[in-house]
Amino acid sequence: MTQYFIKVPNSRDLVHSGSVTAMTVFFPLDTARLRLQVDEKRKSKTTHMVLLEIIKEEGLLAPYRGWFPVISSLCCSNFVYFYTFNSLKAVWVKGQRSTTGKDLVVGFVAGVVNVLLTTPLWVVNTRLKLQGAKFRNEDIVPTNYKGIIDAFHQIIRDEGILALWNGTFPSLLLVFNPAIQFMFYEGLKRQLLKKRMKLSSLDVFIIGAIAKAIATTVTYPMQTVQSILRFGRHRLNPENRTLGSLRNVLYLLHQRVRRFGIMGLYKGLEAKLLQTVLTAALMFLVYEKLTAATFTVMGLKSAGKH
Repeated sequence: MTQYFIKVPNSRDLVHSGSVTAMTVFFPLDTARLRLQVDEKRKSKTTHMVLLEIIKEEGLLAPYRGWFPVISSLCCSNFVYFYTFNSLKAVWVKGQRSTTGKDLVVGFVAGVVNVLLTTPLWVVNTRLKLQGAKFRNEDIVPTNYKGIIDAFHQIIRDEGILALWNGTFPSLLLVFNPAIQFMFYEGLKRQLLKKRMKLSSLDVFIIGAIAKAIATTVTYPMQTVQSILRFGRHRLNPENRTLGSLRNVLYLLHQRVRRFGIMGLYKGLEAKLLQTVLTAALMFLVYEKLTAATFTVMGLKSAGKH
């Protein structure tokens, strides 16, 4: 009997593969969401109308503009988060049994570290995603970047190195998003377990999607401010205050509500929720299929004889 040794992908590898796949498949939804957040004078409110406008005005591939920088940032962000999370957990737990409370604290700290280290990447990819866009807002200053490196160079040269951390404050607040999601997930799970002995895979997916949708809706206004600050290409607003300062988060929220009402804070939410739910579904599917395929291959290989 010949033994075969294959590397078994861990759950982190599978989740990472799923997240990259999902981001690629549903990238146009993220493009629509970003346009609605940043270009507040765009009249089309529905996701499909915005995408149709983008394709008509900018070309068939326009919804995928900036794909590579986003995927690169996603990979770096996942690496930083998981590396920090596992390192902190190893130091704090030290062989003891981990608890939900400890995991939440470690997850929060890892999220903060991730924001501080990777925000420059997200600032650059936001700029690249919106380069060449046909904006309705005439106050937006267009950009002309040749690529990721050139974008870094121009931002540092023209706006100062701190501009690479535009949107850091709302990003830090958004670290609470997973905690909100976890809270609702656990609450929904407890309610379901009162009625049945165990949860099916479909149950887990549904309550996970609901919890994620709630967390997204609650924190969406801060995501809108985050996008505006990261883009940072608006000229002076009527109050003669720039939009690139972290001190203006509350000011931006107030201005958005004053001009467009409370729903102005939620422009693009439809696209974000669609992306969130569909991404969760695809990641779940990819994770299940990859897991099943991996163990099928292992079973066949281990049974091989010569």
